[in-house]
Amino acid sequence: MMRTGVSGMNAQATRLATVADNIANSGTHGYKKASVAFSSLVVPNTGTSYVSGGISTQVRYDMSAGNLQYTTSVTDLAIDGNGFFVVQDAAGKPFLSRAASFIPDGNGNLVNAAGYYLMGRSYALGEPGTTTTYGDYERVTIPTTGLERVASTMGKLASNLPFDAPVYAPMLPAPGDVTKLPSANPANDADIRAGMEAGSIFKSGLTAIGYAGEAIRLDIYFTKIADNQWEVAVFYQPDASTATAFPYIDPVTGAPATAPLEKMDLTFDPTTGNLVAGSSTELVLDLRPAPAGKDLNGERISVDLSDMRQLATDYTPLAAEMNGSRPSAIDRIVIDEDGILSVQYANGAMEKLYRLDLAYVQSPDQLSVLPGNVFQEGLQSGQVKFGKPNEISLGAVKSGAVENSNVDIAEELTNMIESQRNYTANSKVFQTGGDLMDVLVNLKR
Repeated sequence: MMRTGVSGMNAQATRLATVADNIANSGTHGYKKASVAFSSLVVPNTGTSYVSGGISTQVRYDMSAGNLQYTTSVTDLAIDGNGFFVVQDAAGKPFLSRAASFIPDGNGNLVNAAGYYLMGRSYALGEPGTTTTYGDYERVTIPTTGLERVASTMGKLASNLPFDAPVYAPMLPAPGDVTKLPSANPANDADIRAGMEAGSIFKSGLTAIGYAGEAIRLDIYFTKIADNQWEVAVFYQPDASTATAFPYIDPVTGAPATAPLEKMDLTFDPTTGNLVAGSSTELVLDLRPAPAGKDLNGERISVDLSDMRQLATDYTPLAAEMNGSRPSAIDRIVIDEDGILSVQYANGAMEKLYRLDLAYVQSPDQLSVLPGNVFQEGLQSGQVKFGKPNEISLGAVKSGAVENSNVDIAEELTNMIESQRNYTANSKVFQTGGDLMDVLVNLKR
């Protein structure tokens, strides 16, 4: 009976310890409250007497989400769902955490109050794919000083080309004189200018950004070469002749350029005005160094033409966009609900740096809890897996918010009073056992 009383006091002491931790961490971001589950210990008994056993305890953690508290810092993060951020300690060991109030350290790495670094998937090699390992994560580092520039890699061009535009005269009668198309870059611009005046040729422009942040200006010509068919030809604008554009002269050799940077044909459906199925919708401009080509110190650029139209109205430019940015200082950091961390430059350009993929396990309540509000895979938690924010039940990333602890102070105070009373009752059992021992000893005397 005395040992049973001691067992009960130890169990209530454990419960009081969890209550103390919960109350102490009620203001800790991302803290998950601890609780104690009790289990009886029963020893073999006969039908005429009863021998008390005791009680065992098991500490459990409640992984339910806490309330979101909004802040003014963009690097304060929370998850509106069941996922976990991937963090790393100073030694490079990965962990899971919901405590995500980060600030940049001296190297620009995002670190929280416990010294754990935020980990993400880099866009340095393009859109990150799926992963099954911590090895694909790296520390999230925010550039804070210096000028940054981003070379163009994609763009969009959309215009309405007049349905009733006449076919370019040199193309008639079929098959026509293809040497007088803009893509042939004739030495005499008279035919091109006549075609533009007749409404068979239209000129547009795009500006790409090179590796050094320089502007690469491009002239784009749309020429109607047959009913519902247009040629697209792209030239490097600085090669154009003064005031007339054509011919485009190579400034190095002084000779006419014999080919544009790129050309392609567009075929439209006359009933819908859209490009026909199977017509190419991607204009590829390779501005990289090439043995036989022009080195414009740029990237390979994919220009989307899928929104080109051919309707019975005037030529109408609809979109002429190109990503990339000129040399500019970073203005701010942006983190969206899909976990994509981008920097916005003073000129308004955006650059994706990281995607904050989230981790999850089958049984989060069975994760091993470690100091610093971090977790790692436990024996019964299931294997750690990874996914994009807003997929399955991982939840969305909330920037400018932190997750409060899920501790209910009123409930903890109630538990504390219950444990205190139970502890006192068990101590009375122990004292009574001691009194009975005294009686037995005195009987022998």
